[in-house]
Amino acid sequence: MNKKLLKKIKTSFIEKFNTNPLMIFSPGRVNLIGEHTDYNDEFVFPAAVDMGIILAIQKSNANISTAYAIDKDEEHIISTANLKPLKKGSWANYIIGVVAEIQNYGKTVKNFDLVFGGDIPGGAGMSSSAALENSVVFGLNVLFDLGLSKKEMILISQKAEHNFVGVKCGIMDQYASMFGIENNALLLDCRTIKSKAYKIDFQDYQLVLINSNVKHSLTDSAYNDRRSVCETISKKLKVKALRDVTKNDLKKIQERVTPENYQKALYIIEENERVLRAAKAVAERDLKLLGKLLFQSHNGLQNQYKVSCDEIDFLVSKARANEHVLGARMMGGGFGGCTINLILTKHTKSFTTEVSKCYKEKFNIDCTVHAIRLSDGTKIME
Repeated sequence: MNKKLLKKIKTSFIEKFNTNPLMIFSPGRVNLIGEHTDYNDEFVFPAAVDMGIILAIQKSNANISTAYAIDKDEEHIISTANLKPLKKGSWANYIIGVVAEIQNYGKTVKNFDLVFGGDIPGGAGMSSSAALENSVVFGLNVLFDLGLSKKEMILISQKAEHNFVGVKCGIMDQYASMFGIENNALLLDCRTIKSKAYKIDFQDYQLVLINSNVKHSLTDSAYNDRRSVCETISKKLKVKALRDVTKNDLKKIQERVTPENYQKALYIIEENERVLRAAKAVAERDLKLLGKLLFQSHNGLQNQYKVSCDEIDFLVSKARANEHVLGARMMGGGFGGCTINLILTKHTKSFTTEVSKCYKEKFNIDCTVHAIRLSDGTKIME
């Protein structure tokens, strides 16, 4: 928990609104393994982390609501009686969307004031958007005694992203942020929206994110294309999603799809198998197997699903060549963002220093390194 940021946001709220706020922390997330499996109704293995969004919120006696983004030094006035999406890219859409979707749930939200900020690295693919949505719905639920369950809250957050932000995301980000458990990863079934917690003992190793600090423009179109491929193959096999397809099923239609699309569908089936094996490896404290699965996952993302990029592949290749790294892979939708690495703690600094130097020489870009801890989900800060 970033105590300095907590104090800054609370102080800012008191100075602006002259009252004490309710303080909420909502974490970002990592996904250990299971990339692009969520929209195929399959399994993912996310965990909340110790970086996220801190929100100060309180009821207002004014006839408007005020939201202030401390990181951007921007204020937005909200009329809860007339909620419509703003221009694309506006941070206020996350907040407006949550309020609107709560109203669509048949609940009444009166006026409020809020201040928020975060310490999630920009462009890292750690779901700062889900953390913001969850912090707002959680805070409003407490303030106005709305009686929403955590599951109802994450569905409201997801709908806000769909209908006001314009991103047709799965449920993983909101779920991990809301339901996270310290030192645990959650094996989440994206069909049933139920999970099982797996306590992780990283022993002498630690999780480190290396942010490539690139985001290629292919992301949206490639995401839509991959999703379309998965849906088309599911229809050919007359099933709801690739969750219901085995490798043998896929082989039956191999001649009816392109080799590229066959490999994409095969990746999804194999990745889901890796997720389940990874959960078993964690339960058995087999970190070597977990690391091996991370490398296999990246190989599939790079060569079968084809959503990686040169910068990310370079970072993973450096990890693969280092004896102190058990595993690494691309994390997120693709074409940039972070790699997630399982590194022997005492060699983390030497490895990341060397990688950063080589990366700068190769691409003339600085990568950034973040050691992370697994955190509890969205909660009130005392």
